[in-house]
Amino acid sequence: MTNTVAPSEGRGVVHLFCKPSDSFDSAAAITAIEKAQAGDVQVVTVSMLGHKADVAIMAMHPDWWTLRAFQSAISSAGLEIVDSFVSLTEISEYAAGVPEEMRNMRLYPDLTDVHEDKPAWCFYPMSKKREGHANWFTMEFEKRKELMYEHGTSGRKFKGRILQVITGSTGVDDWEWGVTLFGQHPDDLKEVVYTMRFDEASSVYAEFGTFYTGIAATPTEVFAAL
Repeated sequence: MTNTVAPSEGRGVVHLFCKPSDSFDSAAAITAIEKAQAGDVQVVTVSMLGHKADVAIMAMHPDWWTLRAFQSAISSAGLEIVDSFVSLTEISEYAAGVPEEMRNMRLYPDLTDVHEDKPAWCFYPMSKKREGHANWFTMEFEKRKELMYEHGTSGRKFKGRILQVITGSTGVDDWEWGVTLFGQHPDDLKEVVYTMRFDEASSVYAEFGTFYTGIAATPTEVFAAL
């Protein structure tokens, strides 16, 4: 393969939303996932609800070429990618100076076996508004920081019930952030999103894209449900 293409810190992330083709081979898909995991790619598989997709696969690794090879292997196993999202793990500009442990959790999250106690899963993209009456990017930094602190305080009320992974996509996809939520119960997902939408950073300044929802589980369980 060519030279590594990796962020200076953190990991690349790709969400693949798939439907099985007539040539889908579950054994080949599982082999592709196991091979990727052996190469230190973190892989989360999700059995999707609704018509948008049947399977979601979230993969994290520093090297984009490695993620591209995994995407190709999944496609070769007969999973047709019907939508996707590309992003990077990041430290928000409003979280500068956080303790090293928290910094590492955001840049290098460990999603190993997270499905065992938080199987309820959803993903959605979001951006900040640039409208005349609500332009996030013309607001002074300290005011933005204050609003994001309020937003974070709301989220921390769900500690233990929700694991939130926020990745940055400015410049690499159509939206500015991707939000992946793992919950103990489906209504945990509903409650955290509903609660945080009342914060000014969200109620006035946020725009949301398509929501994808499903059940995080092992690849064997996910493919058996097809």
